[in-house]
Amino acid sequence: MLKIIFIFCAQYLYIIALIITFLWFLKQARARQKEVLTLMCICLSLIFVASFIAGHLYYNPRPFVLENFKPLIPHQPNNGFPSHHVLLISAISAVIFFFSRRVSLLLWILTLFVGLSRVYTGVHHIVDVVASVLISVILVSLIYFLYPKHSARYAKK
Repeated sequence: MLKIIFIFCAQYLYIIALIITFLWFLKQARARQKEVLTLMCICLSLIFVASFIAGHLYYNPRPFVLENFKPLIPHQPNNGFPSHHVLLISAISAVIFFFSRRVSLLLWILTLFVGLSRVYTGVHHIVDVVASVLISVILVSLIYFLYPKHSARYAKK
């Protein structure tokens, strides 16, 4: 039963995080929706460019390739660095943090479960997961504080 939970979390939990984010987004005022959407588009674009570059700079074979076992979920034996599942959900969690700490906390908990599950199922090393979170947090923070509209709002606080 535990394996089934980890498999679900590794493959599908990020979808639940997307649904939670979308439902939260729909409840926001139009002006805030524009602000969130703008930041989300900028951040996700740059984060995935950064992950593409990182994946070319560092090759980390997946655990099942190195240790010669069958992973709990089928996967290509390609570069596991960084984890794209964790990258996506951590990027969204980091962006939402600046708008709703409560929703962001829930998303970060889901991120933790996705990351641990990706490691448990044998498709990622812990470094792949940690790097994904670091890429997301660092880039979202930099973009948030450098983006003029957000910088002005932050300075008023």
